[in-house]
Amino acid sequence: MSNLNYVLSKSTYVRGIRCLKSLYLNKHNPGLRDKVNELTQFKFDKGKEVGILAQKLFPDGVDCGIDVTGEVGKSIVLTGENIKKGLKTIYEAAFICNEVVAIADIITKNGGEWNVYEVKSSTEIKDYHYNDAAVQYYVLKNSGLKIKDISLVFLDNTYVRSGELEIAELFKIQSVNNEVIAIQKQVEENIKNFKSVLDCKDIPDIKIGKHCKEGYDCDFIGHCFGCIPGYSIFDIPRFSRNYELYNAGIIKIEDLPDDIKLSCKQKIMVDCYINKMNFIDKQRLKDFLKSITYPLYFMDFETIQPVIPEYDNSRPYQQIPFQFSLHYRGSKDSELKHFEYLAEPNCDPRPEFIKKLIEYTKNPGKILCYNANFEKNILKSLSNDFPDYRYALNIIIDRIVDLMIPFREMSYYKPQMKGSYSLKNVLPAVVPGSDYSGLEIQDGETAALTFMKLSSIKDDSQVKKIRRNLSDYCKLDTYALVKILEELQTNSIFTG
Repeated sequence: MSNLNYVLSKSTYVRGIRCLKSLYLNKHNPGLRDKVNELTQFKFDKGKEVGILAQKLFPDGVDCGIDVTGEVGKSIVLTGENIKKGLKTIYEAAFICNEVVAIADIITKNGGEWNVYEVKSSTEIKDYHYNDAAVQYYVLKNSGLKIKDISLVFLDNTYVRSGELEIAELFKIQSVNNEVIAIQKQVEENIKNFKSVLDCKDIPDIKIGKHCKEGYDCDFIGHCFGCIPGYSIFDIPRFSRNYELYNAGIIKIEDLPDDIKLSCKQKIMVDCYINKMNFIDKQRLKDFLKSITYPLYFMDFETIQPVIPEYDNSRPYQQIPFQFSLHYRGSKDSELKHFEYLAEPNCDPRPEFIKKLIEYTKNPGKILCYNANFEKNILKSLSNDFPDYRYALNIIIDRIVDLMIPFREMSYYKPQMKGSYSLKNVLPAVVPGSDYSGLEIQDGETAALTFMKLSSIKDDSQVKKIRRNLSDYCKLDTYALVKILEELQTNSIFTG
């Protein structure tokens, strides 16, 4: 059993449901998978932590997982031995049937039958979770396990931490027994089909489609989308016919049929690309800029989203702000000043974040943000969690103006933006030569991951370097707003 050979696992079964090509490549060409980056690995690790934490719902169990045994085959043997011994709770219980392996997160014995629990790190049940549980039920039941019920265990995003974690309150448990039993025949048919596909010599001829990114991105996207040029119909925003046209052999923007129906914004984007021109609606730009008068702040937040709430008065996946950058200019020609806050690790950053933000924005003036709903929602959350500061935070909210508006509405568009109005696309297009390429940290997700890792770093010089990198990144976000506003003001001067 230690040299176990099996055709499918629970995860590859779910992969096959989504895409037979992905299933085949995973088995025969695993080297084509996208590299697991640090952020993806971090998410995997957090999911594993959630699974271990959920075991506390059913204490005194024995772990039969691969981390203990080192091999799937040995886990299957150990699981069987512990069931024979009469153990009532087993973690990472491994089974095989019909050349399909399934490892159940938790099984507990109730009389002569077993309850099966599959743990998810999400805050809701997703469609693919049913398929996951269904194949697990199939393998366990046909391995001889008498199953009374199968349930999904997931995080309750309404749980608010107060003191020690209350495990029973942190998780929700929902039976999916009826749904899983209803598709058992389909599971058996799928297994047969998947094995047949894996026995073929040729890769299944399956084109890219919506399935590639449904729920989560397939890890063969880099390979399968390799045929798509750097600027294509897939860059047209909110364009629902891209896969339809792709299947008809139309990929390049310049190959779009003349009679294709496009929205006004889509037409601007396409025309600008084909004709290599910029589009600036100077009147709309001037109307927008009328509301922006000095003095002015330029503001940006960085946040983390702990899967398990780390601080009192916080929930699973709640966005917790840990850093802000503020540039301030009293008049159009005055000196640009900079203020910032970056929290220390291992403590709730929010109270000090609030105090510093109120202190640094005490001067009058509008506050410019980019995609301002993000900052507004963070401030609203802070005002709910810390009601003593609600009045001051609401005043800040009322002062915010969204610098994204002229780009989102395409009052200002350049082909270099590639149909996107994200700051990372807008900055180099509006201010040539300006981008994030020279920074160690170049996006918000990396900033969040970097901050969360700070608490485990003991080298003071390394900590200082990381904090400097975080500061440089957030500072560029607000300095970018300064430069973008200058460009907009320059273009609004000409009435054309």
